[in-house]
Amino acid sequence: MADRRPLRLVLADDHALLLEGLRALISAEPDLRVVATATDGERLLDAVRRFRPDVVVVDIKMPYMDGPTSIRKIRAEGHAVRVVVLSALSDAPSIRETIEAGADGFVLKTDPPQATLAAIRQVASGQMVFPQGARRWLARGPEAERLSDREAAVLQLLAEGRSNADIAGALRMSTNTVKFHLRNLYSKLGVTNRTQAAARYLRRS
Repeated sequence: MADRRPLRLVLADDHALLLEGLRALISAEPDLRVVATATDGERLLDAVRRFRPDVVVVDIKMPYMDGPTSIRKIRAEGHAVRVVVLSALSDAPSIRETIEAGADGFVLKTDPPQATLAAIRQVASGQMVFPQGARRWLARGPEAERLSDREAAVLQLLAEGRSNADIAGALRMSTNTVKFHLRNLYSKLGVTNRTQAAARYLRRS
């Protein structure tokens, strides 16, 4: 574990004071390293291309190119990077927009600093991290009507970042049964893995 390299991060926010505070917070963590900062979306994209970070932490409102537009461009260019949105905006449309753009996590600037650090580590490990309110956007699309109550319950817990063992314990079923439901979910939702399934769940309104 000690031999693992630190996660490499690019931070983007148009408020210099917040940007420096975030850099100082992260620099105190031995498993995290800031490799670049940006004050607008165009500089963020340049930094992603140049430094190939593991995780990007980005604000929604930025000059020249906002957060969601930056995320779409990052995804369109195929960069293998996780994205955490750190924003003062907590309304449902803002959160939905970042999810649809391809963000892996969303943290509020009013949350404790440790929440941001936790979100960075969680998305780096493949989880999706969003406010509790986002998890209540239960599916209402055509494919949702094909989900059984049990499948819908599994999907909701999966979207919260729960492991198969956690889901099994919460729903009082075996892990093999969870895997069975996941296979059915993937087929019905037209996805191939749990991250895509969670994203599909969170995108619905």
